[in-house]
Amino acid sequence: MAPRGETRERVLRTAAELFQRQGYHGTGLNQVLAESGAPKGSLYFHFPEGKEQLASESVALSGRTVGDALAEVVLAAPDGPAGLAALGDYFARNLLESDFGKGCPVATVALETAAESETIRAACDTAYGEWLGGLRVALLGWGVPEERVGPLATLVLSSLQGALMLARVQRDVSVVHQVTRQLAGLL
Repeated sequence: MAPRGETRERVLRTAAELFQRQGYHGTGLNQVLAESGAPKGSLYFHFPEGKEQLASESVALSGRTVGDALAEVVLAAPDGPAGLAALGDYFARNLLESDFGKGCPVATVALETAAESETIRAACDTAYGEWLGGLRVALLGWGVPEERVGPLATLVLSSLQGALMLARVQRDVSVVHQVTRQLAGLL
């Protein structure tokens, strides 16, 4: 028998992967259980509020995971243009490695549920808020004037989100790189 926290973590990670690929409505709880190898009773034991709780916690986990990865690539960059290129490279690599099956783990769920679930909307908002905070810190570090940091962080994040969607639909990551090059010109 798996330790209590291990089963919960396995279900959460499996759900995060499935939500990112298939969206909220395309992912069933039976599929989450089957792919995680968790016993049927464990889902409501660990997530008593059901699919909505599982989705909100999965989005939070994915948000932290991606946020940590983005912070790592940005901190390794010598300057703003290189940092923006590194952000684009991170997302483009994930698209290519998944054969365009995995876009942004937050957007995939947010687009489907933000209007119908306050719990999931709040989890998506928190993830985006953390990413924006990281972008603001990076922009300040790259010498962007403080009064431009907030609006520019919002522009970077929203532009990358749009580029990811276009890249998935077009099955071509060049749009991601085009967007990061254009954004670099604004620094």
